[in-house]
Amino acid sequence: MAVPEIVPIAYVPKHRTESIGRYAQGQFLASITYAFPQGFRPDDGWEEHKRLYTVLHTFDAEGEYRDSEIWCAGTWAEQQRNPHGDDSVLTRARVHLAKLLRSLPRRSYTDIAIRPFQLIVDGVLFGLVTGQDEEGSWAELYPDRLFFAPPWDGSYDT
Repeated sequence: MAVPEIVPIAYVPKHRTESIGRYAQGQFLASITYAFPQGFRPDDGWEEHKRLYTVLHTFDAEGEYRDSEIWCAGTWAEQQRNPHGDDSVLTRARVHLAKLLRSLPRRSYTDIAIRPFQLIVDGVLFGLVTGQDEEGSWAELYPDRLFFAPPWDGSYDT
């Protein structure tokens, strides 16, 4: 079964797809996610390279990619130096995500369906990438690493 032109993504409260839905101009997909730049090697001092991003992708009503707001809150190393403070990397990311979501007029959290897209920011791949291997067709959301496959009902694996 081939990857559909428009890939459904199920809204699941209190899980990895809790910040997706519709707004006045279309659909949105938001998350907070750690990522390494492409080509990163573990011997490069991973703590300084593992970055926490706040991500907001927007799409039109038909699932066509529009734009992204991608913001780096800091690194894993920074988070370990101040894990619970008001200015921790994770706290900054959560505050920024809330601000981005509040900016979406008439926002509602619900299932979405979007077309594959991709972009690179800070050397990190962001997007919904599709492919096919010996096991069949698939789509994967990067850098979140959410994996979609038949029956294409919006459910995902991590």
